[in-house]
Amino acid sequence: MINVVLYEPEIPGNTGNIMRTCAGTGVKLHLIEPLGFKMDEKSIKRSGVNYIDKCEYKIYPNYEAFLKENKGTFYYLTRYGKKPHTSFDYSNSDENIYFIFGKESTGIPKEILKHDLDHCMRIPMNDNIRALNLSNSVAIMVYEALRQQNYPNLLFTEPFKGEDYLEN
Repeated sequence: MINVVLYEPEIPGNTGNIMRTCAGTGVKLHLIEPLGFKMDEKSIKRSGVNYIDKCEYKIYPNYEAFLKENKGTFYYLTRYGKKPHTSFDYSNSDENIYFIFGKESTGIPKEILKHDLDHCMRIPMNDNIRALNLSNSVAIMVYEALRQQNYPNLLFTEPFKGEDYLEN
């Protein structure tokens, strides 16, 4: 199972976008407090549109509580990572995979990263910026893992207007 973990997210719009991505892919979202917003804020609902009720998520009071309840392989997205995100194998759909993302302003604390340097990764980019937007980074990682698993339980045709919409 693919999981997204947001360590102390600060921007409600990013979290709302991520909730929408998780709802559309069947990925579970884990939120580690403190959050920089209230979960009932309009901005989360605005960016998540009408889909956040379809997002499976859980909120934890701290990182230790998250670790206590979750087992699997943890991957840390950090601008300090030395391996590209595509260098890992996410193809085992029976494995619990956790993509951990840090807060928008400072990322994942060094104290967490230094305990598992082999699983620290970076989405390659040039030196014009420090990092991609959090919700974009989550989408990149989720879809890379889903691609490697051949998109389990996802539709390859449009369900609302029908698969022959363009032909008619």
